[in-house]
Amino acid sequence: MQKSNVTEPRTDWRSEWFEFEDTVYLNAASIGALPRVSIRAVQQALEWNKFPNKLPDSAHFAVPNRVRALVAKLIAAQPEEIALTTGTSGGLQAIANGIEWRKDDEILVARGEFPAHFTTWLPLERSAGAKVIIVAPRGRFLTADDLIEHIGPRTRLISTSLVRFDNAALLDARRVADACHAADALLALDAAQCAGAMPIDVAALGCDFLVASGYKWLLSPYGTGFLWVRGALIEQMREAPFYWQALADAENFHSLSLGSYARAQGARRWDSSETASFLNLSAMEASLEFLLRVEVPTIWEHNRALLAEMIRRLPSDRCVLASPADPDARGPYACIASRRPEGTAALFEKLQKAGINVALREGSLRVSPHLYNSERDIDRLLTVLAV
Repeated sequence: MQKSNVTEPRTDWRSEWFEFEDTVYLNAASIGALPRVSIRAVQQALEWNKFPNKLPDSAHFAVPNRVRALVAKLIAAQPEEIALTTGTSGGLQAIANGIEWRKDDEILVARGEFPAHFTTWLPLERSAGAKVIIVAPRGRFLTADDLIEHIGPRTRLISTSLVRFDNAALLDARRVADACHAADALLALDAAQCAGAMPIDVAALGCDFLVASGYKWLLSPYGTGFLWVRGALIEQMREAPFYWQALADAENFHSLSLGSYARAQGARRWDSSETASFLNLSAMEASLEFLLRVEVPTIWEHNRALLAEMIRRLPSDRCVLASPADPDARGPYACIASRRPEGTAALFEKLQKAGINVALREGSLRVSPHLYNSERDIDRLLTVLAV
């Protein structure tokens, strides 16, 4: 096995997390481990349930609004463009409910996309007369050209992952967005597998919507996530029922029944119900602050270095790369597989027994490190793969 040439990071961030005991955890793309600071935030939020007399009314709005502002900073957006959701599915459903669909509108979804895309759009074939067009990639990995070639006069929306969950392929979103807009269509991007681990600027991407779950790279609890809507689109979206805290005067707790029941401006109309879930949002706030303190490019470059080392030293007689070879065409993780199709599951079991936690997805092993991983973890992974 080749010797490692990765150097340790200048700042050792591993102390920001609890120890994984005897496990090498290389599975952030499945569940991101909450940092210590986020655990402490949950414990503090529990105190509000324990002693509700200490909970000020203003906290119901202050906590979500701070999270909204932090998400906006993370993706170079404006806070009023952010809705707080329960995850990727919640964001996609908000988009589906906010568009005035016409009969025979076409929605493009790539073959093999994460199921949330299909469970969101396929029901519209029955309820709204829309048509879901399944786009099959011409090559091994989905490209912008694959999607662009299927845009037609009836295309209303393309719903696609910015980074694919099954192979880490990174989409050239800007090209797809420009092609969509030239055809008067919209682009919805699923950033669940990169938001928080890869620099994102929504203006540079050119998309109309961006959704993400919180429990992966945003290092937040289950039941958290966000939806970004391009500002110019917000007031063009279809009116629909909304959570009462999206009322313009909802903060006036003392006279709610005297209000006008007018909806507040901005994307908060799509906030999930019970937005002020302090157990979730307090931890999410702490995690977002942590990510912004660390700076996302730090995570991005750290992962790229570890993955480059893994790929360079991959035992070629046993394993193959199942992600794009070009690092600029990959997200913050990579997938590998056995040279024998039936051998990948066996490799997964072998790694599990050795205390190395990766994900088995669509016939490949997804290896997704974070700042708590080092070259020693890659060494352990490669040692098991090589024997």
